[in-house]
Amino acid sequence: MKLAIISGGSRGLGQSLCELYRARGWEVIEFSRSAPHPWSVKADLADPGAAHRVFSDTLAPLATRGWTDILVIANAGVLAPIGPTARKDPALVLANIQTNYASPVMLMSAAIAAFQDLDCRKTLLNISSGAAMGGMAGWSLYCGAKAGLENFVRSVAVEQTTEAHPIKVLNINPGVIDTGMQADIRAASSADFPAVERFIQRKADGELRPPARVAGAIARIVDEAPDAGGSRIGIEAYLGDAASA
Repeated sequence: MKLAIISGGSRGLGQSLCELYRARGWEVIEFSRSAPHPWSVKADLADPGAAHRVFSDTLAPLATRGWTDILVIANAGVLAPIGPTARKDPALVLANIQTNYASPVMLMSAAIAAFQDLDCRKTLLNISSGAAMGGMAGWSLYCGAKAGLENFVRSVAVEQTTEAHPIKVLNINPGVIDTGMQADIRAASSADFPAVERFIQRKADGELRPPARVAGAIARIVDEAPDAGGSRIGIEAYLGDAASA
């Protein structure tokens, strides 16, 4: 039996990952606020305390089952509000931080607590972004959260080296994907996001990859990549014919 746990699977890359693993015969559990699928569990990621209770209550009973593979993918993320935080509603700023940083930490922590002692193949995967590598005007919240999560995951990887049944820990940079988030980026004003024209051009030039193709590459990384101690892995070497994966 194989189990995939995915946050933010209501659309975009997350939904493609859910569909891929279900097609492969895995049991899939998806956490999101809209919870649109039969395999979804409703969790408000803007409220990480409440979300953690949902994560724990859902995952703890699963630890009694005889899994051969467990995969946890922290995928959920939001850009809004785009623009300098000093100009934005503090409530929206906090909601972004809670969704993009605190709730992924809570998901990964709940999964580790539930599955640490199981003797099976286990992978904890953070969907990162090129935004983790440097600052970008208008994306201070998103860049900060992605950079913070990458360091959190690297630290978890170090912690796992002393465990009897360690969890493989990965940071994956999926590149640019043709999702609703990219549409939101292109709709941003240049006052909030000065680089908006570059992202509009990326769409026009066909540089955005379909979510299903990226999901296939991510599955290959899970299957094939060595445990690199939480280091960042790009998908380019794993794309291959992932469009048909």
